[in-house]
Amino acid sequence: MEPMTPEQFGAQIQMLIEKQNLTREQSYLLFRELMLDQQSPLQQGALLAALTAKGETVDEIAGAWQAIDEFDTLHPDQLPDNLFENSGTGMDGFKTFNVSSAAAIIGAANGVNMARHGARAITSRCGTVDIMEAVGIDVDCPVSRVADSICKAGIGLFNGMSPAVHPGGLGRILSQIRFGSTLNIAASLANPARPRQALRGVYSQQMVTTTATVMAKIGYQHGMVVYGSDAATGLGMDELSICGPSTICRFQGEQQEQFSMVPEDMGLVCRRGDEIAACHTRQDEIRRFMQVIAGTGRFNACEAFVSLNAGALLWTAGKAADLKQGIILAQETLSSGAALSKLQQWVACQNSHAEAGLERFERVKKGACNA
Repeated sequence: MEPMTPEQFGAQIQMLIEKQNLTREQSYLLFRELMLDQQSPLQQGALLAALTAKGETVDEIAGAWQAIDEFDTLHPDQLPDNLFENSGTGMDGFKTFNVSSAAAIIGAANGVNMARHGARAITSRCGTVDIMEAVGIDVDCPVSRVADSICKAGIGLFNGMSPAVHPGGLGRILSQIRFGSTLNIAASLANPARPRQALRGVYSQQMVTTTATVMAKIGYQHGMVVYGSDAATGLGMDELSICGPSTICRFQGEQQEQFSMVPEDMGLVCRRGDEIAACHTRQDEIRRFMQVIAGTGRFNACEAFVSLNAGALLWTAGKAADLKQGIILAQETLSSGAALSKLQQWVACQNSHAEAGLERFERVKKGACNA
């Protein structure tokens, strides 16, 4: 397939500027140009800005995902069935404790096969990949090793900005832009394992039902899309919130159920935003993460935040009858030490040098739990 000329590519951008929608095929071809780096950086940035300013349609996001999946994603061969993923899109206004990583570990400790797909920090201080690397996991390994970890430990992480996972345009573009765009949705969906169940957080309330519709369109069987907020500031987060209302869309195929909730609905105390906000330094963030996973009880708000989101994961994955039961199960997983044991097993499995990874894990655990 021949690349578009700059004039052809620019004409599509002009359509977006004039608020015209693209078909899925048109979006797919445009994002193919981005993934293969066949247009100038100015043209690529203009496409993302124009599409975001217009507001993405379901077909436009699906087309972008298809291009990323086909032209910039390496897929492993051997994987277990019933894969589940949980991730956020990033670019939200309120930066929090790394709750999705902790929730995924709890999910794996309860028998959910977690195929994670995350990134290093872009707008926050410490992203999923940064946290996992710090505790001993090999985040730059090939997709085959991640798949092996999922098979053996029930959890693995694909680094969304690694050339071992996305060898072309994705990491290049995401490392250079600082605004929410179609890529935040489409790229987070481009999981090499192609799971069919998910709990996904989005960066705006308007994207909740749209993202659920996209997910069903590209092959997800069921899941939950969420957007939370901090009641005091009004800022949003791509997680269920422990400090304000959350908007939720559950879907089964094309069937959707949308509702809102506050922590009190689940028997939880509504917390202050500063209790779950990101730490000022990366080292503090890593220490707090390990303390929460170890169930030390030092950060009750963060543990409640994790239990809420892990509870939603367990409910969606069929391990709990409802969200309240999922929260209780998540709390028990933290307090029993099962989450910490699962993290240790994960470090041993997703590692090209397991001994070195486990040494780092023990060093971080000792430093955190003895602090």
